[in-house]
Amino acid sequence: MFQKVLEYAGEYRKTTYLSMAVMLIGIVMNVLPFLFIYQLIRPLLLGESLELGYAAWRVAAIAVCGVLYAVLYVKGLSLSHRAAYNTLKNLRASLQGKLERQPLGVIQEKGVGALKKMFIDDIDSIELLLAHALPEGLANLAVPAFVFLAMFFVDWKLALLSLCALPLGLVAMMAMYRAGTSKMGAYYASAQKMNNTIVEYINGMEVVKVFNRDGESYQRFEQDVRGYRDFTLAWYKVCWPWMALYNSILPCVALFTLPIGAYLVLVGYSTLPDFALVLCMSFGVGAPLLRALGFMSTLPQINYKITALEQLMGAPALEQTEAGFSGEDHSVSFEDVRFAYQEDEVLHGVSLTAPEGSLTALVGESGSGKSTLAKLLVHYYDVTGGSIRVGGQDIREMSVEALNDQISYVAQEQFLFNMSLLENIRL
Repeated sequence: MFQKVLEYAGEYRKTTYLSMAVMLIGIVMNVLPFLFIYQLIRPLLLGESLELGYAAWRVAAIAVCGVLYAVLYVKGLSLSHRAAYNTLKNLRASLQGKLERQPLGVIQEKGVGALKKMFIDDIDSIELLLAHALPEGLANLAVPAFVFLAMFFVDWKLALLSLCALPLGLVAMMAMYRAGTSKMGAYYASAQKMNNTIVEYINGMEVVKVFNRDGESYQRFEQDVRGYRDFTLAWYKVCWPWMALYNSILPCVALFTLPIGAYLVLVGYSTLPDFALVLCMSFGVGAPLLRALGFMSTLPQINYKITALEQLMGAPALEQTEAGFSGEDHSVSFEDVRFAYQEDEVLHGVSLTAPEGSLTALVGESGSGKSTLAKLLVHYYDVTGGSIRVGGQDIREMSVEALNDQISYVAQEQFLFNMSLLENIRL
């Protein structure tokens, strides 16, 4: 998944890697003070005297580490955000280019709300992955892993006790993921539906008022918004208890180390200095560990959105060339034309010819395919079988611009712009 997103980073991929390195050093600076605290505690535990110079150097080192942590962490975030926003720009540009090559009918079927959600909301959410989850998550995970490894060199018994809280927290986290993922599809479907309804409601407000259809239009608007609210609350209600549980357990690395480790010291299985060192180290890894695992909750959502974006960008492009119009005349012919909306074929081998200079009317009941034939003629969609020719030239063998120069098309769905009637007719 990371590789898919980083493909769009281009020259800023190195900036992403640099941000991870800078942030990793910063987090190390945040853990080191606990080692200096142990060095201050150890002489006291052993009954030795604590010299002023020795203590002053450790206190100064703690202060320096605090400053370096703040500077490096902020610098790492700055680098990761710069790389993230440029990656999102490249992703939007790529998506725009692919959309421009798709049939206009396919684009309109998706709805303005769905496209707005993909271009703005879904792509913006990937920023969390690039600017935070990737650099922060990996850096915050690497340091605790190193610290836990170091604990085993100090005292393997105390190290195992420090790890005991992790499985409990991870079980709660996995339960949250399973419960949340099961409702994720319905949640995003309701969000898309609500976005489309809001856009349609606002765009059609003037028409709704003119024809006095406020109640009917608002009822659908209210129904879709309430539906989104209900799906969201149902999703969160399933996740909240598990989220509270793992947020309580994961940071408490000393949950088992403190009571059981104290007993091991009392019976002589571990030494007091080692116990103090492991406790200091465990206090330093709780926050980075929780921060790293906290980003994992976003990964299923991001994976879902990337998949949806790839499906959108993977739709077949409209078949056309850069050639101009080279037909012999302006006669129109449909030759064994077949067409299907998704899997439902609505035209089954239609053939007809409209000679130049003639008037041709298609008469039939609603849903018989009259509008579909007209849309296919102006290359609103690609035919799934057969061909459409103007003056003997297949419309797929010319550009859409060249075809539009030869055909005037007035659709039954009208969009009036805020300008004069004459200018609207010209458009």
